Amino acid sequence: MFEISDLQVSYGQSQVIHGLSFTAAKNETLAIMGRNGMGKTTLFKSLMGILPSKAAKATVDGENLNGVDTYQRVAKGLAYVPQGRMIFSTMTVQENIETGLENSKFREIPEDIYALFPVLYDMRKRKGGNLSGGQQQQLAIARALVTNPKVLLLDEPTEGIQPSIIKDIANVLNEIRKMREITIIVSEQVLSFTMEVADRIIVIDKGNFIHEDKRDDVDAAKIKSYLSV
Repeated sequence: MFEISDLQVSYGQSQVIHGLSFTAAKNETLAIMGRNGMGKTTLFKSLMGILPSKAAKATVDGENLNGVDTYQRVAKGLAYVPQGRMIFSTMTVQENIETGLENSKFREIPEDIYALFPVLYDMRKRKGGNLSGGQQQQLAIARALVTNPKVLLLDEPTEGIQPSIIKDIANVLNEIRKMREITIIVSEQVLSFTMEVADRIIVIDKGNFIHEDKRDDVDAAKIKSYLSV
C-alpha cells in the first residue's frame, strides 16, 4: 500500500534523513520510534510533501508521489495527524471535521466518525480550543479520517495525553483498521502504546533506521535503550 525507497531530506546544507526505505502493507500498522530530534516529524512532513525531499521511489497504492503537492497526496489517499494536533481552536468541533471534506469523496461527515468518537458528537458545537488535549487528539484523527484515506500518518499521538485517554486512542486506532482496512503509520516514544497498535516497529536515530522488529519478536529492553536519553 505504501512504499518509500532511498528517501533523502535536507535543511539547507544539512542532511537530516539519510536514504530511508520502508514499505507498509494494506491494513498494517507500522510504528516509527525514536527520541526527540531523531527525524520522526521531518520524515512525516516529507511524506506529506510539506518538506521538500528526494526519493528513488515513493508510492501509495501504486501511485507515484514524487513531485506531488500536499493536497494532491491527500487526494491520492494520504492523511496526516500532525504532532501537536493543530486543530482550529476558534472553529467548532463539527467545523474542524468538515475541513477534511475538501478532498474527500464524502460530502458530509460519515456516521462512523461519531460512532468512533462519541465525545465529539456530544461536543460538536463547542469550540475546538475548549477541548482537552485528549479530545483535541481525537478531533485531529476524526478530521483526517473524513478524507477517506488509504494510509493514515500519525505523528506522536500520545504526546501530552493522560494515560486513560492513551488507551482509548489505541483502541480507536485498532477499531479504525478493522472498519476501514487502512494502513496506519505512527511515530511514537511510548512503547506500551506502540505494542497495543503496531504490527512492526522501526527505530530511527539521527535520520537513519537502526532497528526493526515484528511485534511478536520485540526485545522491549533493547527498544527502551534506543529511546532513553
